[in-house]
Amino acid sequence: MKNLYKLKYIFITILTVSLLSSCQTESSFEDELPSIANIAVSNANFSTLEAAAVAGGVAGVLSNSNPNDASGAYTVFAPTNDAFARLGLNENTLGVLQKSFLTNTLLYHVSNGNLAGNTINAGGTSTSALSLDRRFIERGEDTYINGSKILATDVTASNGTVHVIDKVMIASGADIVQTAIALQSANVFTSPELTYLVEAVLYAELAEALTASEGSPSFTVFAPTDQAFIDLGAALGLTFTTPADIRQLPKETVQQVLLNHVIANDGKFTSELNAGTVTALGGDDLTLGAFTNGTLTVTGEGNGGEVANMGIPDVQTTNGIVHVIDRVLLPNL
Repeated sequence: MKNLYKLKYIFITILTVSLLSSCQTESSFEDELPSIANIAVSNANFSTLEAAAVAGGVAGVLSNSNPNDASGAYTVFAPTNDAFARLGLNENTLGVLQKSFLTNTLLYHVSNGNLAGNTINAGGTSTSALSLDRRFIERGEDTYINGSKILATDVTASNGTVHVIDKVMIASGADIVQTAIALQSANVFTSPELTYLVEAVLYAELAEALTASEGSPSFTVFAPTDQAFIDLGAALGLTFTTPADIRQLPKETVQQVLLNHVIANDGKFTSELNAGTVTALGGDDLTLGAFTNGTLTVTGEGNGGEVANMGIPDVQTTNGIVHVIDRVLLPNL
């Protein structure tokens, strides 16, 4: 009988040690899962995202569980280094962005809870940490969030899920006019941009038409850079050295040119645009090139076949989508 008790004791001891060992192994496995922030740190393809998270003050947030969701999880759509490079950005050049804009841009890539890849469907939406919705679009066999192609899904982290995308998503949280003014006022880049466009819109008295209001339409806008306007001046035999120089042109001409950059089509991301012709608000046709690597070229009837390229595509505003281009689109003047 004594031996029986002894064997029973040994058996219980072995069972207990086995169970404890199993629990410890499972716990260790869970502990080994990196956080979302650590995934960026440990993967060379996300070195710019890592630097951006530090500079934008969100690295600590993405290292911990989400206090705003019962699951404690975040879902992050993570741009690769190549995605940042499309905007001329890397870990050494992030300083050209204002910190507040960088922070908001990063938060636009984040949402609460675990959004599994198999629940991402065309026509659906996902609300970002900025409370702005992003939409899912199918193009051929690819799925996009706004204008960014989803390259990989369901990278598991200890505090959520990561999906990989090929372009940085940008949302201004303001209407088209206020978005342009933010760029003009150096609230996005540390150097002003779109200063000639803002001046032209004010001179042509089109600001009210492009300002969001209840019941107002949504637009797709092609927004020429400052250099695009400077180049236009040179082509016309004029010297544009300050935005006010745009007023050398007749107001009616400036109005006609600006209306040639606006399409009333509910605001389209690049992933929703196709090669062919579209009619601008001014009545002239614009020719869109083939959808290639996430962008399209644009040509005006008065451009003599010279195309405009998208430098910063897919900027979401409250009343449309803005694509920043490198050439002024001329109508048949």
